[in-house]
Amino acid sequence: MPLAAATGTQYALVCTTPQGPATATVTEVAGGLREYALNGIDLVEGFGPESVPPLGAGTVLTPWPNRIRDAVWSHGGTRHQLVITEPELGNAIHGLLAVTAYRLVAQTDNAVTLAATVYPQAGYPYQLDTTVTYALTADGLDVTHSIRNVGAADAPVALGTHPYLKIGDVPTGDLVLRLAATSHIDVDARLNPVGVSDVAGTRFDLRDGARVDELDLDDGFGGVLVQDGRGEHSLTAPDGRRVTLWGDENMAYVQAFTPRNFPVRTGDSVRIGQAVAIEPMTAPADAFNSGQGLNWLAPGEEWVVRWGITPTGFAS
Repeated sequence: MPLAAATGTQYALVCTTPQGPATATVTEVAGGLREYALNGIDLVEGFGPESVPPLGAGTVLTPWPNRIRDAVWSHGGTRHQLVITEPELGNAIHGLLAVTAYRLVAQTDNAVTLAATVYPQAGYPYQLDTTVTYALTADGLDVTHSIRNVGAADAPVALGTHPYLKIGDVPTGDLVLRLAATSHIDVDARLNPVGVSDVAGTRFDLRDGARVDELDLDDGFGGVLVQDGRGEHSLTAPDGRRVTLWGDENMAYVQAFTPRNFPVRTGDSVRIGQAVAIEPMTAPADAFNSGQGLNWLAPGEEWVVRWGITPTGFAS
């Protein structure tokens, strides 16, 4: 008997594009992106159906991305205690849906919409209905999130996502990472914010790019430069092929993470190596305490956020 998928039902998407056939796999658990490829070349770090998402790969992060210091936040004189989900650093990390099974709303050959509810719980006494739609298009992968407050009180909400990008036939270390961000979020030893600094003249100025193998990042950035309604960050191969992660004007922050202990999958084999996550976010770490980027939804109000991945230069 085959092993059950650790991330539940797997939704396979296919699309014919000007650059060749595109495929993707979306998971029931976490509403996540498990695979995305163009012409058979992986554009995200994938993982097997028998695995949980390594280092948060592909998952939806809401009602907050990143961390909340000590898993505690306060509003209007009320102290809220969340569950500590990052015990080594004592924080609450990546929201409340990372291990939630989403339900199917709609599916076509090239798109799927999944839904999940955030129910009132310890530290978050609010109820949200959320959806995520993944759609393969002629231009790339488009992702649309909606969050509706279905409770009786205003609810604090932020959103992010956790894709690890790659160009599968090029060593990740040889790729150039560019971030369209003007400020760096300075953090303490527990990766919680302590200030903001200008990236100009520092190693965090990645507007012109740097090789991934020269980087050691688990860093948040703000001041994302938006043009024509999008902020764009990218990985570029030596031959000019590029994978761009874009976010709409809501995605004013981005986290860059370059771990060297990622289980990189090539075909049926797995090796430990470097990966690079470009995580678009509507708010930085500890936004529930700082208020930065935090969106308060009134009862019945809906919020829509979009991002996507656009490959260029892959036509055969």
